[in-house]
Amino acid sequence: MRIRKLLPALVGATIVIAIVLYVAFYFVFLDLFVDLWWFRSLQYEAYFWLRLLYRFILSGGVTLFFFAVFFFHFWIASRYLGLNPPDAVLLDADKRRRFQSFADVFMSGSSKVYTPLSFFLAVFIAIPFYEQWEKALLFFFGSASGIVEPVFEQDVSFYMLSYPIFMLIQQELLSTAIILFFLVGGLYWLEHIFVPNQSKEYPLGAKIHLTMLLGFIVLFVIWGFLLERYSLLYVDSHEPVFFGPGFVEMRYQLPLIWLSILFFLAMAVAGMVFIFSEKHRIKMPLIICAIGFVCVVGLRKVEFIPQLMTTFIVKPNPVKTEGVFMQHNIDATLDAYDLNNIKTIETTVSLDATKDIEEWSTKKHFENIPVWDREFLTDVYMQLQGIRPYYRFPAVDEDRYFLNNHYQQVNLAAREMNIKKLPAEAQNWENTHLRYTHGYGAVVTPAAQDAGKPIIWYLRDLNMTSDAGFKVKYPDIYYGQEPYHYAIMPNQLTVAGLSSSDPGTGSQYVGSGGVPIPGYFRKILFAFYFKDEKIFFSTNISTRSKMMIRRNLIDRINALTPFLHLDKDPYLVIDKDRFYWIQDAYTTSDKYPVSKPAADDFLDAKLDFNYIRNSVKIVVDAYDGSVDFYISEPDDPIIKGYNLAYPGLFKDLDEMPLELKKHLRYPRDLFYMQMKVYAKYHQITPELFYEQAETWQHATVNKQQVRPYFITMDFGNCNDREEFVMINPMTPINRDNLSMIGIAGTLNREQCGVSYDPGVTIYKFSKDVQVNGPAQVDALIDQDPDVSEQFTLWDQHGSSVQRGRMVILPMGNSILYVQPIYMLSTKTRIPELTRVIVSIGNQVVMDKTLWSAFNRLKKLFIKEVKDAAGSGTTVGD
Repeated sequence: MRIRKLLPALVGATIVIAIVLYVAFYFVFLDLFVDLWWFRSLQYEAYFWLRLLYRFILSGGVTLFFFAVFFFHFWIASRYLGLNPPDAVLLDADKRRRFQSFADVFMSGSSKVYTPLSFFLAVFIAIPFYEQWEKALLFFFGSASGIVEPVFEQDVSFYMLSYPIFMLIQQELLSTAIILFFLVGGLYWLEHIFVPNQSKEYPLGAKIHLTMLLGFIVLFVIWGFLLERYSLLYVDSHEPVFFGPGFVEMRYQLPLIWLSILFFLAMAVAGMVFIFSEKHRIKMPLIICAIGFVCVVGLRKVEFIPQLMTTFIVKPNPVKTEGVFMQHNIDATLDAYDLNNIKTIETTVSLDATKDIEEWSTKKHFENIPVWDREFLTDVYMQLQGIRPYYRFPAVDEDRYFLNNHYQQVNLAAREMNIKKLPAEAQNWENTHLRYTHGYGAVVTPAAQDAGKPIIWYLRDLNMTSDAGFKVKYPDIYYGQEPYHYAIMPNQLTVAGLSSSDPGTGSQYVGSGGVPIPGYFRKILFAFYFKDEKIFFSTNISTRSKMMIRRNLIDRINALTPFLHLDKDPYLVIDKDRFYWIQDAYTTSDKYPVSKPAADDFLDAKLDFNYIRNSVKIVVDAYDGSVDFYISEPDDPIIKGYNLAYPGLFKDLDEMPLELKKHLRYPRDLFYMQMKVYAKYHQITPELFYEQAETWQHATVNKQQVRPYFITMDFGNCNDREEFVMINPMTPINRDNLSMIGIAGTLNREQCGVSYDPGVTIYKFSKDVQVNGPAQVDALIDQDPDVSEQFTLWDQHGSSVQRGRMVILPMGNSILYVQPIYMLSTKTRIPELTRVIVSIGNQVVMDKTLWSAFNRLKKLFIKEVKDAAGSGTTVGD
């Protein structure tokens, strides 16, 4: 009978224990072990434990702190500092017994209620800290940047590293104090009504306790007002003219914040005097302070006063009243986006390009101008070098390599594995995880090619044929841009013909990547982790096998360093030993004071920020998956904080292998975003900034923006050495003529070595001579009768004509335009480079090779000069 009564309790306890064990196994134990093994395989075990320790200390410490605060105050309240019943109660035996029973329950048994309640409230309050524990590291490990903002004269690192945490702490402490005030007040009220024959007045001890809590509320509210001052640095009410505080905020809103602090503090003091005064309570000071506080808060909410100030003070004198605040916005934005060190070269474009053509036609390696666009090459590579149905080229990259005794720009792409291209019946577990596990090799083509000829290959086919000197010992690509599944390598299968031109050749993995599977314990844990029993029962997995997980580049890096923001374009680098991926990473903040927030077309619009640095270069080994982090912006306060918090994670950029360092580049998306900001903020005086007469925009062709593109060219800066740079053309806003050309590179022009020295140079054109922009050159091409006739002819023969990216190059005092023309067959859809168009000034020439087109252009200008001389006029009249 007794067992029958206990049976439901035992069943319930068993179910609860089973649920707890299940949750602990799947969400704590299993993830912890797999992550530990994975970090250990990458030689980041110390970093793994350090992250775990920080998270435990910060999250656990905050929870423990709030638990102690709640429990302490509940414990004080349960002791009831004024628990002294009248003597009549203590003399009456029955009343004394009832009182003692109440006191025993309230004082001794209360911990059974207050302990879980305190824990629940502590967890509830600490949830925001759990989500932002990594940002809190910057609060502890951050250091000053040395740059002081001019409004409140605080170091900018205070706003980026400390201010967000201060706001969080203030909100949580204020919430805690308010919750405690009402709960403790409720406890005192219950004690007061349950103790018989109490007087109407609360005892002094209860008043002191509640007053202390009220004092904390006052303190935290005042702290909130003080922090609110800094929020004025991020107002956008003056957009689109400028960002940040203006005349109204600093002359109206800021004084009201100080008045709010004054009246609230006075109201709190008056309230405390009222509470503790028993005989001579004076309500009037409390009422006056309360009315004053409400009026000040109300004045902050009304809009007609700021509107009057704007109408009668600001708008009649905008530059005079707001000029200093515009200057703050200009200076802060230029610094936040690292635009302070841009070199500007005033350039006058000559209408007579004969001299420039003569000089540049003798330059070495002028044929390095890229005429193959990577957007068109994707289809070419897939059609001509895909070879097997399961291979794919996810992206085409641009880079430079030292070939044929000079630096030459090339396009290259990794041949990665995509098993989804196989028939559905072949996409089984064994093929997915043991057989079709990796890509193989890469293709390389020169960016500059002649039209009408077969494409030139520097690296091709599965046997990695190369006439240019490329040779890779381990061409297998286990880690890349494809959404790879987990792979188990090496294994017992004989994989034949997947990664070689010889169908009888098998390949086995000999790298160090992956988590070892030495026995059944790890096999069964991995089976549970992936919810796949085949891992445990497969006889093709040996003790030499390794589990490769997180093989996608982005997933892999994000799992290691979720606090870094990754560029959208990782690129492939070929070394003599193997392939590597280089990934640019950024540190960002949305709290740089008075800096304009970035547009929403950067990093997939997933991030709001007004400060950015390309602080880290990440190298991922495509064969064994090793990941190395190199600091490229050592002055960035954010990366300095993380470097102090995680010793050993980051390396100095000088430690990067020389062969990889040669291939560092300026990030394309970063340059695009910087130029988008600089288009307005290059006007560095309040007068120019307000007028907006010289605002730029990205050049457009057929309503499409001309995005930055790479080019390798000798600009005469480093002893005939070619520079790998990006070009970004911009036009006046709502106009098509060219205003400037921005060039971003990494070459140190003083040392001319391989040191990484990113910088931007602006070639700014004078307004005396109109310089044709891409849209105007595009119109000239359309107006050329020979070109139009040829385009019409091609379109009638089962092909379509596609224009490639328009390359713009400053050439002395002239601007050179080069545009490739592709022909796409309606059957094969393989792009073919058919012609190259070259333009300088108003002259347009189309030919099969860049050199022949350039020479024809040269003859046209010489003829134009002669004709002008014979007629007694100047070129351009």
